[in-house]
Amino acid sequence: MGVKIALLQLDPTVGDLDGNVSMVEKATRLAAEHGAELAITSELVVSGYPPRDLLLDADFVERCAEAASRIDSPIPLLVGTPLPPQGERHLPANGTMRLVPGRKAKVATRKQLLPTYDVFDELRYFEADKAPGILRLSDSLSIGVTICEDAWQHSGLVPADYDADPIEQLAAWQHQGEPLALSVNLSSSPYHLHKEGTRGDVVRAAAATLGHPFLLCNQVGGNDDLLFDGRSLAAWPDGTLVQAPAWCIGVLLVDTDDPSAAKWLPWPDGSCCPECTCVVEQVAAGADPLTPVTGIDLLAAITSGLGDYCRKSGIERIVLGMSGGVDSSVCAAIACRAVGAENVLGLAMPSRHSSAHSLADAEATAEALGMELQEHSIKELHALAEEGLAEELDAGDPVARENVQARLRGMLVMALANARGAMALATGNKSELAMGYCTLYGDMVGGYAPLGDLYKTEVYEVAKELNSEAERFGETPPITDSTLSKAPSAELAPDQTDQDSLPPYDILDGILEAHIEHGLGVDEIAANGHDPALVKDILSTLHANEHKRWQMAPAPRVSNRAFGQGWRQPLAADHSHHD
Repeated sequence: MGVKIALLQLDPTVGDLDGNVSMVEKATRLAAEHGAELAITSELVVSGYPPRDLLLDADFVERCAEAASRIDSPIPLLVGTPLPPQGERHLPANGTMRLVPGRKAKVATRKQLLPTYDVFDELRYFEADKAPGILRLSDSLSIGVTICEDAWQHSGLVPADYDADPIEQLAAWQHQGEPLALSVNLSSSPYHLHKEGTRGDVVRAAAATLGHPFLLCNQVGGNDDLLFDGRSLAAWPDGTLVQAPAWCIGVLLVDTDDPSAAKWLPWPDGSCCPECTCVVEQVAAGADPLTPVTGIDLLAAITSGLGDYCRKSGIERIVLGMSGGVDSSVCAAIACRAVGAENVLGLAMPSRHSSAHSLADAEATAEALGMELQEHSIKELHALAEEGLAEELDAGDPVARENVQARLRGMLVMALANARGAMALATGNKSELAMGYCTLYGDMVGGYAPLGDLYKTEVYEVAKELNSEAERFGETPPITDSTLSKAPSAELAPDQTDQDSLPPYDILDGILEAHIEHGLGVDEIAANGHDPALVKDILSTLHANEHKRWQMAPAPRVSNRAFGQGWRQPLAADHSHHD
């Protein structure tokens, strides 16, 4: 007889223990109302993920465990939480607690495999366990329990070689004559654009080896620079798969005997997506999950990142510069989606080098979005600055004169943001940040950079999706044809375009992605059809601008390797080995 399992796909806030507990309780009630017999949360849902150095505070860990133990659930619940060290352990555990109505809360299992690659640094915070996760819920029901990385080793999809395989441990347990009805995985698996299919491989490999259903509950939402897309999963030994919607809070209800009976239960107050029409994706054995459409998925991802960053930080208003270019126009649209158009102020700041269409495009975008736009010319401020600094500027690098304009604009954005109690938004993209095509304390000012991990070519994809979405709803597309068709320009010099000093973005982005995300060097990239001298120059420029990226605003990670935690380059270093 099958078991009805509820995977609680939630969006916790790091450090908000009471709020996270309340969210879990609300989700268990929703699950119970629809017949669930057992509920599973994501990894570390009580503390929020990633809690980072909060875990170095012993009192915080104790409070997490206490908060987990008092969760009031109408059905048995397996909840992810930090656990205090016990016995000879010196560090806490990344673990789970079992809560059964009418019984005392009990530690269920502790995570075994602690990743230290990419954005992960779990050996800094946790002590690894060595025992397989076996949980007896009743005399007739035992399940296997794993936590995130524990399931990935078995599929061979991690860049680490651990000395244990928790899935094989569960299989060995069964071979000793103790069958398990199913196994689960509590996960906080960060998003990047090309990751979705790998989770399907993980759960399918585990289900095939164990000979029973394997269910993975994933977190959703944004925390700092990390994004979590949800897409919780269940797989059966024959390869059948069901998957929850992306970017939505709710509950995936699974009947372990009948994949076709899986249901998506949207968050009841409609705060996730009003009039939710999300459904469970059913994937037949041997078939792959639907591949996300790049523009649609990136739009959802960066909206989730900015929206959660503002909500979880108590930020209600946003100010940004609007030049009429594609980056600032897309950022304005994302800001309006994240906090509401009535809470977004755009600043058009023309200089003597600005084109007439720059202001017109900014005005059209602001009008389509329903947001406020103010014009503050920097012509007089620029003239005064040039007059006062004339001797130095005339004798110095011409770029210094251009940067004065960018910093004047940054000053105005920060002034208006401070005046309104708002957050300034940095509008730069990954291509610019890679090449240093941005000005410290100028266009880089801001508390968050929504496009900081999108290459320029991807920004255009998001822009087109914003327009397509508006057209589907009978609204005016916010990104003008002029914005999409004109040559990108910082407009800091007469008739300036980005391609005066950069190769076309489709070529540049291909070279950058090959090096940053795939680790290829000059010869390997050139072998793919690129000019070796150009590749060498681009990589040299990339590494020469590391000092700017150390000072960039946090950006939501959407790529396989983003600037920030996954890109830890030294500042003072000889990078000639990249030549």
